[in-house]
Amino acid sequence: MPDATTPRRSPDAITFEQLGRETIELEAEALAALARRIDAGFARACELVLAIPGRVIVVGMGKSGHVGGKIAATLASTGTPAFFVHPGEASHGDLGMITPHDLVLAISNSGETDEILLILPIIKRMGAKLVALTGNPASTLARQADAVLHCPVAKEACPLNLAPTASTTAALAMGDALAVALLKSRGFTREDFARSHPAGSLGRRLLLYVGDIMHTGDEVPLVGENAGLREALFEMTSKGLGMTGVVDGERRLLGILTDGDLRRILNRAIDVHTAKVRDVMTVNPKVTSPDRLAAETVELMRSLKINGLFVVDDDGRVAGALNMHDLLRRRIV
Repeated sequence: MPDATTPRRSPDAITFEQLGRETIELEAEALAALARRIDAGFARACELVLAIPGRVIVVGMGKSGHVGGKIAATLASTGTPAFFVHPGEASHGDLGMITPHDLVLAISNSGETDEILLILPIIKRMGAKLVALTGNPASTLARQADAVLHCPVAKEACPLNLAPTASTTAALAMGDALAVALLKSRGFTREDFARSHPAGSLGRRLLLYVGDIMHTGDEVPLVGENAGLREALFEMTSKGLGMTGVVDGERRLLGILTDGDLRRILNRAIDVHTAKVRDVMTVNPKVTSPDRLAAETVELMRSLKINGLFVVDDDGRVAGALNMHDLLRRRIV
């Protein structure tokens, strides 16, 4: 027998699955209708943003404010400097964040949000451009705007038609459309995106160069060409990179000795006490350069099935060294 906390349903009650499906279908219909409303107002808004020397200031109250924060973040990360200002705080000093060189993107489904309307005269007087993102093109906000992003919905997904649901989804999609249109117009590239996301996977792959992560100075395992094999083994062990480079008097790389080479040497019964490293090293080893992307170097190492590389300059002199563990630590792999 159900207890007092169990929801009561009639035999023909709608299921949770149906409710969820209906909500998503309704919001999908709202987005499909929104796509057909991309018009000259949208193009005008894009032109205004591209023309301003300042930033886009996004304002919105309540749920529109949450959407506005996301739109501002998306714009900023895709080449359009932007940030969010709470309209309630704006009338208590934060209007100082807005300059005549900026553009204000005001989000209000009704177009009659009191906190936004209160600051509109000041925004207009200072000369900042105004774009309205609203579901009501006849509203006070829309009438004062330099461009209108018309974003209506037939009804909210909320069965009471009260809670902002479909309308906030539509506003979010319109913000994404604006950001992507501006991104493409600016010729924004993967490298530009990476510079805005240095801690992300793409940022690390496109911004980190070999020179940023390689071992340098005394950390680089090197011996001279006349060194004995025992000396080379000691250098390999003390530096912990699983290899040592063999260089001439001007630090030019002549060869390399690795852990794998050592195993092969021992199988040949070579006397490690008397052998010279030049007699057992691998000549003409694969190398990389400091200004090569670390991600490209990973692919090189994978294709060659090796775990370490020496880094040389244009004259073949050793500048550093790195191995796969260094790349793993920096999450390039």
